[in-house]
Amino acid sequence: MNLEQLRGFVAIAEIGHFTRAAETLHVAQPSLSRQIATLENEMGGVLFHRARGNITLTAAGETLLPRARRILADADAIRVEMGELAGLQRGRVRLGATPTLCVSLVAEAMSAFHRAHPGIGLQLTEAGSRLLIERLTAGELDMALITSSEGMPTGEPTLVRTPLLTEELVVVSAVTTTPIADSALDLEQLATLPLIAFSDSYDLRATTDAAFGGAGLEPTTVIEGAEMDAVLRFVERGLGVAVVPATVALDRPSLRSVRLVDPQLTRTISIAHRSDVNPTRAAAAMREVIVATATGLADASPETLRVVR
Repeated sequence: MNLEQLRGFVAIAEIGHFTRAAETLHVAQPSLSRQIATLENEMGGVLFHRARGNITLTAAGETLLPRARRILADADAIRVEMGELAGLQRGRVRLGATPTLCVSLVAEAMSAFHRAHPGIGLQLTEAGSRLLIERLTAGELDMALITSSEGMPTGEPTLVRTPLLTEELVVVSAVTTTPIADSALDLEQLATLPLIAFSDSYDLRATTDAAFGGAGLEPTTVIEGAEMDAVLRFVERGLGVAVVPATVALDRPSLRSVRLVDPQLTRTISIAHRSDVNPTRAAAAMREVIVATATGLADASPETLRVVR
């Protein structure tokens, strides 16, 4: 078995076609077919069901696919780490983060990191916490910034998860509209306001839905299913209010935020990495920047953000 065979196998599994996979890998299709035949001989089993225009994985292929992805990810990490022996002049950091963090903590941290280490490439994956945990476990990310609310599962036990911040969820409205409250409002008051709700894929949506359901309340939803950028734009244009993490409302002069009480909803921001992989120098440097940035955000907004000690 070699890495080229595994790359060919993964490409075919993802694309579902030998010829198109060969084109993606810039190899001749007969050469790719021979690599897969050799791999199947070494594995002692057929990896693909071959039908005209329809290539699917066998049970053996399904078993090999996640392991092959992990081997390739580890090989890439080794190359990056070897390239860093000359210092933080080159390399790559693969960071995952949730959409709400990408518009706040991640934007600040990546900006600071790039200024300090302009030769390090940054690769960002934006997804929900559950998908980020899957990709981190598969070796596709160096680290991930994930979020969790009370009662949510903690994820893979093979991951090291370090809590950074606890932040409140706040209610935002447009500064051009009448203030919805002086400083805070409760869930019953929120239920009477026009609410812009996130997509079902957001953990944030599950948290707010659970709060309304637990209180026996039905929100007055005017728009639902939107992503973060769209939700903020709708609020800025006065279409309604939204429940967002406190960090999202920072440095947004077009939004007014008030605290949500009775109940107070919070979430924990954590940084996670695989327990069986030592971080590269570049990844370790990025982690330090993220921790420093999180601390700075908490210092700037002590009422709604608290560092986890």
